[in-house]
Amino acid sequence: MKIEDDKMYLIGEASKICKISKKTLRYYSDTGVVLPDKIDEETGYRYYSKETLLNVPVLKYYKQMGFKLNEMKDVISGDTKSRIREKLADKSRELESLREELDNSYKATREWHELIKEAQYVVDHQVDKPSYKYLNEKKYCYLEQKFNYNYMESIINIEWVEHLEKHDNEISGAVILMFDSYLDKMNGESDYVKIMQTPLKPCKGLLKKHTMSSGLYANIYHIGPHKNIDESYKKLHNWINNKGYRPLGRSYERYLVDYWTTRNSNEFVTEILIPIHK
Repeated sequence: MKIEDDKMYLIGEASKICKISKKTLRYYSDTGVVLPDKIDEETGYRYYSKETLLNVPVLKYYKQMGFKLNEMKDVISGDTKSRIREKLADKSRELESLREELDNSYKATREWHELIKEAQYVVDHQVDKPSYKYLNEKKYCYLEQKFNYNYMESIINIEWVEHLEKHDNEISGAVILMFDSYLDKMNGESDYVKIMQTPLKPCKGLLKKHTMSSGLYANIYHIGPHKNIDESYKKLHNWINNKGYRPLGRSYERYLVDYWTTRNSNEFVTEILIPIHK
């Protein structure tokens, strides 16, 4: 339907022209965003001019940009260019913040999904033999705590979550526990641990940073409860010695499936990593 300059359109015609429902047009009228040019006093019929209907594509475009209906009134009312520019700048900042939040949520969800997929592959193929891998440098935030071999308390870590919130940060990826001596951990003698995760924002202030150096790491996947993880440590320890590698002392326990995912400890999958030199 071609819109004529001097014709007035009933709400049904206006609805078809603008490809929106009559209910939406009434709502626009009730909220004062797009008012009909005329309302017949006897019939209550609403009439719209071409100029008024041309506001609807503008509304659609601003809706596409994330504006709420009440935020569009200044645009439709023909407010000053400087005021509209200010509103666009405000909306741009708001959407940038929202984009960052959504991006962080996406990263965290994707990485958790990848951990579960990795764990499933380990279980399906019984990948529980010692090996080695090369890892690129990676940076983490961490908090040092006392360790009493209560894994659930260390992995679902209230103090860690509060620490991150206090420093306005978020994390993603696996929970990693770092022990300064893998021999102490293997022998049940570790008193302290560093809980680490990948930060989604820069580590600022008192939020400590740890760099996991690039290089060779002996690794083994431990399938099942954490209470017998020392058995996997011993396998890895013997493999390191038999292959003639020199361990650098510390160890990292990377939890793929743990208490965050299931309370069935038989489904747990943990990767032990020990940095080594030839």
